Amino acid sequence: MERSRWRRPSPALLVACAALFVALGGTVLAATKIDGRAIRVKSLPGNRLAVGSLPGNRLQVGTIPGSRLTKGSVKGDQIDVATLGQVPSAAHADSADTARRAQTAVAADHATDASTVNGRSVGCGTEQREFAGACWDMRSSAGAVTATEAAVACASRGGELPQALAFAAFARQSGVVIVASGEWSNDIGTIGSKGEYTVAYVIPGGGIEGAAPGTALHFRCIAPLLN
Repeated sequence: MERSRWRRPSPALLVACAALFVALGGTVLAATKIDGRAIRVKSLPGNRLAVGSLPGNRLQVGTIPGSRLTKGSVKGDQIDVATLGQVPSAAHADSADTARRAQTAVAADHATDASTVNGRSVGCGTEQREFAGACWDMRSSAGAVTATEAAVACASRGGELPQALAFAAFARQSGVVIVASGEWSNDIGTIGSKGEYTVAYVIPGGGIEGAAPGTALHFRCIAPLLN
């Protein structure tokens, strides 16, 4: 019987086997050894990544511009409000509110502390007393004059003669002394058929009487709180 003879593999077969071995070994190595650090920067395009395979905390800040985000994909509660600037309308509203409060504060401060408002002095002088919303002279005139002359004298000071009823009430205030003969008011009494009339005047204690306008009496003036 003739024995079978073992034949050596040809060089081509050996090369093919070696190539197969290397190929199989490389696949296993790639499957077990390759991780993200082994991937070269920009060598892997985004469309090769599976959806949800890359968490947000692995992205470098600023790498994705806002224009690449899907509309509505970012919710309000995911935005850091402190990083947002003020919208123009809100800035104008703040300015308007601040201006209004500032003007109110200035006006209040001036009303409390200022000695003048719009160039006019506020309050009564040292020789005056505030009464019935006006400043009243505490002393009567040095001399006696007619009613018309008294009215002119008060007008030249920016004031006027007091009304009779208010003057009668003022005469009853403590510290007020009325001249014994009486002091002129600005109230006119009954006018006669010939144009004659009387002018009311106040006597001590707050009484009211009438006299012809040519009569000489003392007087005192009243002026507004702003003068």
